[in-house]
Amino acid sequence: MKGFEYKITKHPAETFSELVYYCTESGECTLDQIPHDQTETLQNILNAEGASGWELIQVSFGSNGIIAFWKKALQA
Repeated sequence: MKGFEYKITKHPAETFSELVYYCTESGECTLDQIPHDQTETLQNILNAEGASGWELIQVSFGSNGIIAFWKKALQA
């Protein structure tokens, strides 16, 4: 059975200076009016890691930026 290795990367809020998201009182969170260059910045991060064999597991947004969780199959 193959195993996996994992890594966590942090990306500061300054990288996404215009990324706006908000949460309602009921806890539902959405993205609002995202400029194209901001989604392209995130896409570039995802593609760079993907090209190195990393698969995104989850991404979490916070006031200081985002944190991404990745996994990659170990070589047999």
